[in-house]
Amino acid sequence: MQEIQYSAPTSIDEALRLLASANGGAHLLGGGTDLLIQLRHGMVPSTRLLIDSKHIAELSNLSFDDDAGLRIGAAVPCCRVTRDPAVVRRHPGLAEAAGLIGSMQIQSRATLGGNLCNGSPAADTVPPLIALDASAVIAGPRGRRELPVGDVVTGPRRTALAGDELLIELRVPPPPTGGADCYRRFIPRNEMDIAVVGVAASVALDGGRCVAARVVLGAVGPTPILATDAAVELIGKEIDDAVLERVARAAVAAGRPISDKRGTAEFRRRIIGVLTRRVVAAAVQRAAANGGR
Repeated sequence: MQEIQYSAPTSIDEALRLLASANGGAHLLGGGTDLLIQLRHGMVPSTRLLIDSKHIAELSNLSFDDDAGLRIGAAVPCCRVTRDPAVVRRHPGLAEAAGLIGSMQIQSRATLGGNLCNGSPAADTVPPLIALDASAVIAGPRGRRELPVGDVVTGPRRTALAGDELLIELRVPPPPTGGADCYRRFIPRNEMDIAVVGVAASVALDGGRCVAARVVLGAVGPTPILATDAAVELIGKEIDDAVLERVARAAVAAGRPISDKRGTAEFRRRIIGVLTRRVVAAAVQRAAANGGR
């Protein structure tokens, strides 16, 4: 068995030095709910060092500011996100998604940063982050950079982060007046399962009309899919059943599902349409309650 070293740095600079010294053989440990399983199954055989991110104070920050918006450190566990009053009130879809990741015990360890950097096409929190136009702050030896969350995952278990970089935090802009979001997924079982289809939507209403919208699909492509044509069907309109049907058709057309043991591609297309109608309708109802009438 290959020996794996463990380190728990207390600063970002120390973590970056450890990453650089490992020459690609290190992995950041957030909650470990995916990484430890992958290690047991030999899916990351080159790992020589685990760097625990939960002892770095900046990575555990969770805050909201009316100007800066929501900031979620890469090591913040899902349970803090689901219970934070500012998140629940302003971004209920994101809170919903964080509350769907495994059991309560897993949510006390699993992180939104890890959910993103794991690169799973079925990650629950990534579609709502993209729907909210969130960005990722990344640190490396050349300094810090910021990427839209939608550009971070480049393929299954692949991200835009270099081997000597780490995710610092996720930034979500403050919601507009009359804005709201929602996330739903379809799974075969009630809990502890992976999404067969996931849909996130954010909308903003003004005078009952949709003035901004984003619709994002999960688990139906190698990366989350921003369904731009579905959003186009919403903007400038008062939302009724006919509009929702057109939005659903556009979302189905945007999906790229495959057939596997959890469902056929045709089944997933049907679910995309059903979930999109429900998610958008729920987001519109929430937006109306937030002053968008």
